[in-house]
Amino acid sequence: MRRYERYSGRTYRRRKKDSSLAIAFVLIISALVIVTVHRAVFQEKNYEAFPSYGSQNAVYAPTKEKAEAARQSEYPAGTPIDEYKGVVVYSNGTNYMSSHGLNFSQDGYYYGYKWQCVEFVKRFYYLKFGHEMPDGAGNAKYFFNPMLEQGAFNEQRGLYQYHNGGDVKPQEDDLLVFTDGAYGHVAIISEVGKDWIEVIQQNSEITRERYKMEEKDGKYYISGEKKPAGWLRI
Repeated sequence: MRRYERYSGRTYRRRKKDSSLAIAFVLIISALVIVTVHRAVFQEKNYEAFPSYGSQNAVYAPTKEKAEAARQSEYPAGTPIDEYKGVVVYSNGTNYMSSHGLNFSQDGYYYGYKWQCVEFVKRFYYLKFGHEMPDGAGNAKYFFNPMLEQGAFNEQRGLYQYHNGGDVKPQEDDLLVFTDGAYGHVAIISEVGKDWIEVIQQNSEITRERYKMEEKDGKYYISGEKKPAGWLRI
């Protein structure tokens, strides 16, 4: 009788252990199925929502012909994560406020702080157009002068300036300027569609982003989670 009781106890514990393992296995499989279904449904919508610079939440709508934009928080600061017309976009890591020293061209032109948004647009304009901004300092929001009239020459930046909601359609390579917040943001328009524009940018969670564009009575409006003040053109 004692032998049977001991054997019975061991058998019970073994069955209990096997049952627990089976339950755990079923739960893991169920979780994997849920995640897979969620991703499939999400991808069918053909868009993803990412946090952009600072607190902005914008929608990036990748087309089938293009790869998704890189997310800078996934890479150490200083890592090349994208490029536009041969000019590299670098990650600024997980801290948008950080900088990693000053950056200059080989002949001494000042690009800005590594790897802020201003540094990329100044480096692009210098490398692609040989353009040096007369006033190369200041935060991104100061690239746009709200006191200037539509189409006026912005002497500080050496570029022509157009207001959002004005009669000049944005075009490829224009600088799109946001004046929200303490520092603002600046990006380069990389593509213009019928009712949207795409920008490429540095020091944003994603490197490429799309905004809605509307034409009303011959005027052009760009809108998104944050509204740009306007654009600059060489």
